Amino acid sequence: MIFGTSRAQRTDHFLEGLLQGQASPQLRTILAHPDSFRYQLIYTQIDRDAHNRPRFHSYYYRVDPLEYFNPASTVKMPLAFLALEKMNNLRSHGIDKYSPMLTDSAFSGQHPVSTDTSAADGRPSLAQYIKKIFLVSDNDAYNRLYEFLGQQYLNERLWQMGYPRIRITRRFVPMTEEENRHTNPVRFMRNDSVAYEQPPAESKARFDFSRQVFIGHAHLDRNDSLVHTPMDFTRHNNVPLEDEQSLLQSILFPESVPPAKRFHLTAEDYAFLYRYMSQYPSEERHPRYDTAEYFDSYTKFFFFKAGRTPIPGYIRVFNKPGWSYGFLTDVAYIVDFKNKVEFMLSGVIYVNRDGVLNDDKYEYDETGYPFFREVGEIIYRYELGRKRRHRPDLGKFRLSYAPER
Repeated sequence: MIFGTSRAQRTDHFLEGLLQGQASPQLRTILAHPDSFRYQLIYTQIDRDAHNRPRFHSYYYRVDPLEYFNPASTVKMPLAFLALEKMNNLRSHGIDKYSPMLTDSAFSGQHPVSTDTSAADGRPSLAQYIKKIFLVSDNDAYNRLYEFLGQQYLNERLWQMGYPRIRITRRFVPMTEEENRHTNPVRFMRNDSVAYEQPPAESKARFDFSRQVFIGHAHLDRNDSLVHTPMDFTRHNNVPLEDEQSLLQSILFPESVPPAKRFHLTAEDYAFLYRYMSQYPSEERHPRYDTAEYFDSYTKFFFFKAGRTPIPGYIRVFNKPGWSYGFLTDVAYIVDFKNKVEFMLSGVIYVNRDGVLNDDKYEYDETGYPFFREVGEIIYRYELGRKRRHRPDLGKFRLSYAPER
């Protein structure tokens, strides 16, 4: 049983026809059962003018901001952007994203952090947390950004920017609603002295929970007991797919969105984000990852993750995926430097055959990742043959991944 859906879905015949016309039998089966797989897709063509300025044209397949999907780790992306923006507002204190960041505790469920063994200097920082969010989708790193920002600030800032449908209400650790409204005191250090101290915060943000969302027919509760009712997502995080792609576009192409939708970042911030959005775990020394577990395509769903296919050296993917409760999501900008191809592609699918949530029995490998790979391959093949009036200069996104400071 599923509630909280809408029939006001947006589908463009072009994208539907392109996928249906080239789909394998497995993909065709998925596309034929939208109520089961709850997929949504956005494909955005990018064309440059003679001055290399991009123009965007998006095509949609079953995109509906009212059909809920759990955004999972994709919520980490706007928090990374907001954390850098907030840090820029604190630069008068003599700190930056590399400054040691010590998290304290002041409410039930909170945990202090004063060390980070993954960092070169052994100390936590915003930069280190953001690296881990994009390299391997680290949950603890997200929790620390959530605490630095505070629930009320992060939501009100996103609403102010023109994203009223976004709702980010919880950390990725079991907590009550009240505990998630309370965030930790944080200190930033300079030369072993406290340069800036942020007190604990209690969120007074008012969320609209009037639209009820129930998914599945059973779920496991926090005690791993089977409950024979749908799982209630009414108060969970929510980020519609269109908003996720808009957030990504605002970082990669800030001049293409209205000023109100731009984050207040420096050129160095943008370069930092571009690097870690597109870098592979094997290319980073701090943190150093076991590449058997965190293989290069670990967070790259389109084209690559199914079968751990090697990624061609001339392709880079700037993205943020998420996976939880049977939902797989990826929001990506894909660049082929050899063939001068670029496009954006965002998608979500729900793979939970037995209808039981929170049991970790989802068809990610059998159905979810192959869906993303095949959709990515179909769009990429189309892009390779698509005529462009002007070949894009993609130098902005051709980066060095040599070790940094």
